[in-house]
Amino acid sequence: MWGANMLMTFADPFDALFNLQRALEGRLASDWLRDQTTSEGPYPPINVFQQGDDILAIIELPGIQKDSLQIQAKENTIRIAGKKSASYPDDVSVHRRERTFGEFDRTLSLPVGLDPDRIKAEYRDGILALHLPRLERDKPRTIRVS
Repeated sequence: MWGANMLMTFADPFDALFNLQRALEGRLASDWLRDQTTSEGPYPPINVFQQGDDILAIIELPGIQKDSLQIQAKENTIRIAGKKSASYPDDVSVHRRERTFGEFDRTLSLPVGLDPDRIKAEYRDGILALHLPRLERDKPRTIRVS
């Protein structure tokens, strides 16, 4: 009798597999675009490095037009916002769409004050590099012992 119940519960193995796949994708969904993507973590991904006294942030933005990017700096935060567009010809029907599009907005907080007048942004091949100089007052000082 126990075996019969199991067969009735999982009569359609494809249905069980699709339910599992949907559950896994829902768990891995990012906050960007209202859970329409299955990539992990916030979008866009950012790597931050210390370069001498200053900070270097590398942001991956494939498919984003440079004109759609907005970068703002205030005290110790950097805000990166933009829009990824997707257009299809009128005479096609989309059967599967895994590439996402829409607006994103991300703020990066740093443990040091930034000099917004000296920040440089370079964008090439879908990679945004932000050179973030520290404020002079936040740079380490060498103290001489007398």
